[in-house]
Amino acid sequence: MENSKATVLSNRPQRNVTYPLKVMYCGHCTLPLEYCEYYPEYDRCKSWLQQNLPTEFEKLISISGGTDDENSEEKKRQKRGGKGYLKYKFDIFCPKQICVSRATRGKKKSVTVVTGLNSFGIDLKIAAKFFGTKFACGSSVVGDDEIVIQGDVKDDLFEIIPEKWPEIDEDFIEDLGDLKR
Repeated sequence: MENSKATVLSNRPQRNVTYPLKVMYCGHCTLPLEYCEYYPEYDRCKSWLQQNLPTEFEKLISISGGTDDENSEEKKRQKRGGKGYLKYKFDIFCPKQICVSRATRGKKKSVTVVTGLNSFGIDLKIAAKFFGTKFACGSSVVGDDEIVIQGDVKDDLFEIIPEKWPEIDEDFIEDLGDLKR
């Protein structure tokens, strides 16, 4: 019974520890140095650590045993589900083009669908918020690369998109006309 009390963690300060604790963070993944090995790009974390904090890098290598096998690296990485692998928001090699179309919603109502903003590296949530405030309507992100704006604002988008994002020329914007959703 007394041994179980000794193993329970207490909220009191420990004798051999100086307070406040100083935690060092990685400049690449912004995690504490002990947790860098669980980040998907661990090799970049190690190179940053070796370049900027060589003493901490030596401590980390000596603690891990100095072995950097392919098998141990594979065991530490998450293989399925969650946020184990980084997803890039846009593909560098995909064609850069924005498609604007109108889709009917019911009998008299319509929505404007904008696709392709992701290929220019534009954050879709910020763009949807901008369109919603600019046109005083509802706007939402649907899927990976699609923004749905309530109302027929297709003609206004040809002026507003190049004005807001100067890297997009009017030649990159294509009108697809009326589509069914």
